[in-house]
Order: sequence, then C-alpha cells, then structure tokens
Amino acid sequence: MTGLGTFRTTREAYDAIAPTYAQMFQDPLRERPLERALLSAFAELVRTNGDGSVADLGCGPGDFTAHLHGLGLNAFGVDASPAMVGLAREANPGLRFEVGSMAALDIGDGALGGVLSRWSIIHTPPQDLPAVLAEFARVLAPGGHLLIAFYATDGPHDETQAYDHAVVTAYRWSPDRFAELLRDHGLAESARLVAEPAPTDLRQFQEIQLLARKA
Repeated sequence: MTGLGTFRTTREAYDAIAPTYAQMFQDPLRERPLERALLSAFAELVRTNGDGSVADLGCGPGDFTAHLHGLGLNAFGVDASPAMVGLAREANPGLRFEVGSMAALDIGDGALGGVLSRWSIIHTPPQDLPAVLAEFARVLAPGGHLLIAFYATDGPHDETQAYDHAVVTAYRWSPDRFAELLRDHGLAESARLVAEPAPTDLRQFQEIQLLARKA
C-alpha cells in the first residue's frame, strides 16, 4: 500500500491548489485530438466487453469523468483530494465522485469494465507502484480495460526519474518497464500512444498513454 505519509502530502498539496488547478486546466481536451480519439476507442472497447462501470482514478475536478460519461459510459471519479472532489461534484452534479486512495479502493473485485488513470500515478513512489497496479487489476473485470498516462524517462530501461512538479514530487517511468509491471499483474498492453512534446511545452518529456486489457 502507498505510504500514508506520501498519500497525505499529495492530498494536502492538491487541496491547497484545487481552485487554481481547475481554472488553469479548463477544457483540457480542446487541443488534444489524439487523446480524444484514444478516449473514444477506450469507451468503445469497454462497451464491447459488456459496458461495465468505469472509474476515473485521480479524477481531479472531474473533466475526464464527465467526458467519459458523454461517451456513453457509466463513469464515476475517485480522488485523494476532498477539495478536488468538491469541485467535481459542483461542476457535475449528476455524476458520482468519491474521496479515496488508488492503493485501497472501495470497489469490489472485478466490478469495473474500465479504469482511467490519467497522470494520477505520477506522484506514486517507485516502490509503491506495484501495489497500485495490483489494485487496478483487482477491481477490473476479466476483459476489462485500463488506460493510463504518464511521462517517459529518457534513461535506461529500468530507470525511474523524479522531476520537479508544481504541486508535489512526481516521477517519470520507462514505458517498456511499465508495460512489464502491468503484465506482472495480468494486464496485457494492447496499444501505446507516444506523443512528443511541443516546442512550447513547459516539460520536454514524451507523453505515454498505455492501453491494457485484463486477461
């Protein structure tokens, strides 16, 4: 389980910045056509496998939970920050949002058709990542799909790199090593989107989005 100290630090940091964060990232998909297409494909895959509920883990102010709902999914959001959950509920009164930890989800075994984890694992220390991925695998039904996003390292295959984040310490991962960790928990990679940074991006890191399926 992710260390309690790390969880508290992340929660308190996002509580403090929640209104500013929501203001800065309004309409986050407006200039991201590839990500919109990938989310649409994710939604179609979930529906094909039985249309189970989808959890947006690390949902922040709820924009992506609402987007998944607009794609026809029974989506709900979970976030460590009560302030973020409050903003999400205010902006999306018809949707469900809960405060919780990705390392200890209040969700039954095999209850979900899909899990979205968009940048939400970046604050997980390397030693705690396997436990979080095991939890993702636990709540997914057989054939369920995971879509997870993070920044790539530019070092050796097994290296994890910490970087300065505006809110709290974050980590970059080797995409191949990350895919191996997913396989260790019964989640087989089915697609990978690699996006190069734009010249104007603050962080000149590759963006990785992995789509995986539970066997």
